[in-house]
Amino acid sequence: MLLVGTGFSITAPYLSLYFTEDIGMSAGAFGVFMAVSSLSGVVVNTLIAKRSDSGLDRKWIIMFAMISSALAYASYLVFHNFFILLIVVSLFSGLGAPLMPQIFAYAQESANSSNPDDKTFAMSTLRSLFSLGFLVGPLVGTLILTGMGYKGLFLGTAVIYLTIASLVFLFLQKKSVESNIGKRKSASITSLKSRQIWQPVIAFIFLFAVNAINTINTPLFIVNELHGTHTDVGLAVSVCAGLEIPIMLVLGALGRKISNHALMIIGCFVAVIYYIILSVSTQSWHLIAAQLLQASFVAIVMGNGLSYFMNLLPHSPGLSTTIYSNASTIGRLVGSLSSGFIAQFAGFRHVYWVCLAVVIFSLFILWRTRSHVEKQVHTAQTKSL
Repeated sequence: MLLVGTGFSITAPYLSLYFTEDIGMSAGAFGVFMAVSSLSGVVVNTLIAKRSDSGLDRKWIIMFAMISSALAYASYLVFHNFFILLIVVSLFSGLGAPLMPQIFAYAQESANSSNPDDKTFAMSTLRSLFSLGFLVGPLVGTLILTGMGYKGLFLGTAVIYLTIASLVFLFLQKKSVESNIGKRKSASITSLKSRQIWQPVIAFIFLFAVNAINTINTPLFIVNELHGTHTDVGLAVSVCAGLEIPIMLVLGALGRKISNHALMIIGCFVAVIYYIILSVSTQSWHLIAAQLLQASFVAIVMGNGLSYFMNLLPHSPGLSTTIYSNASTIGRLVGSLSSGFIAQFAGFRHVYWVCLAVVIFSLFILWRTRSHVEKQVHTAQTKSL
């Protein structure tokens, strides 16, 4: 997971620059490119989800996804036409999309077979390693880009994914899913057709969209509205990223004492306070100090959000992790596409009032499902005992 996070974050900050500067693509065309490639991943994830719980070997799914991701980055070295890149990269990135949910599903099965009481902490730890990769990756990407240019950047990322595929092949054990097959039908009844699943999915899509909007708008707000410096922007981003990992680990350790659903409610309240502060802030240091709240919100949604869906579908790890992954992908896509429009028509400061309204709506959805979720999780835990 550390290598996956590093590999992804090496290229991510510079992809938009490559498309606009080297390929000559407009910002709008780049948005379409990212939207299509993201949605292709959602489609593939959805097709793989239930099948991975009913017999497909997760080890080979993960390996295939790793190799496909490597081919997606290698495609930038070969093709330089927008439409060819759109087709090829969307295909390979879509096939590589099951990588994250299947790794988490594999980890959940490992946690179930060793010590189920520490499952939430195990998932949070794994997720924190991915976040740690985002602290290392951009620096490594800068060094590669300075020394070798974009070709070195894409080649290095492809090599990282091929290295991970080799490690998976050598060290990851094949896991039997026979124990899941008998319970899969009962889990499916309460899965995609249940509003107790779809309502939290909608809430999570909105929460990830809000986080994406905040990520895009905050640097612009600091520079253009508060007349801060680029140093202020970097400090705000660094404070948030640096606090996310320890908070994520602490919340994972609290998973046995506080339910994941209760943590989601707390996370929404934290986000409400955060966006109120940003809406009335007048100095850059207000935003920098408020990053403690943002880091807590991100740690809850990204760290414990995965365990939240795993608790809802304890016998379908592939399906539960895919639901979470698709919700995050769609949410980030919606947030990325809508952020610019909201800022253009409402102004940078009023973007935070929109975010506040969306968070309150998400809180309302999660609060409505509170009793149903607690009952469902308790029933699942009783059956497992």
